[in-house]
Order: sequence, then structure tokens, then C-alpha cells
Amino acid sequence: IMSEAFADSSSKGPSVDSPAARSAADDFRAAAEGKAPSREFAPPVDEQHPLKRAAKKAGQFRDFAGEKAESLKSAASQKLEAIRDGAEDTVGQFKDVAGDQWHETRAKAQELHATMEDYIRANPTKAVLTAAGIGLFLGLITRR
Repeated sequence: IMSEAFADSSSKGPSVDSPAARSAADDFRAAAEGKAPSREFAPPVDEQHPLKRAAKKAGQFRDFAGEKAESLKSAASQKLEAIRDGAEDTVGQFKDVAGDQWHETRAKAQELHATMEDYIRANPTKAVLTAAGIGLFLGLITRR
């Protein structure tokens, strides 16, 4: 009975003519004879499998994100360099303006000093009394 079931199974089961079935049969025979299979078993790669597609998409996304991060880093570096250059220019301008203002203020102070000196030489009594009055006034303010 059992031999009849196996004899009739070829019409109901998978085709023995397919390459996968032939390869499996060869491997089975080699194992039965105690020999190593003629080739290593490598399951077929199914690109349509959802996990494989997801892994491929994840890899593509990782590559894309890496490229975007690198381009953003490059753009940020360029912007930072431009800001730094602009700040250095601005600091240089402020330094120049402050130097010019200092020189102008110093020149005005020297001019005022010379004018005051001339006034004191021309009006010594008036200058001494004015200075004494200012000193007395400041003394009264600081005493309180």
C-alpha cells in the first residue's frame, strides 16, 4: 500500500523537473551516501519580502540622512565663517572709530586746557576767586 502511495504521489506533488527539486534531490542522495552536498545551501534572496524591503529602505534613508547632515554641516560652517568675517570687519571699524574719537577728544581737551590757561593769565584775581568759590561749594556739599 505504501509503495502505491509513493508511486502515485508524483502526479500530485511538486514537479521533480524543477531546478530546486533536482538540487534538493541531489543533496539528499549525497547525504544518504555519506558524502558532503555538492554545493552550499543558500536560500534565494527575495527582494519582495517586506522585511528586506524595509531594511533596504532604512539603509537608503540612513544614507540620505547622512548626506543631508553633511550638507547642513557644510552650510553651517560656511555661514559661521561668513559671520566671523563680518564680525571681524565690524570690530575693526569700531576700533578705528574709537581711535579717531579718542584723538579728537584728546585734541579738544588740550585746546580747552590752553584756552583756560590763557584766561587765567589774563584774569588772575577772577580765576582765584572763582576757584575758591567752587572749592567752598564742593566742601559744603560733601560735608552733608
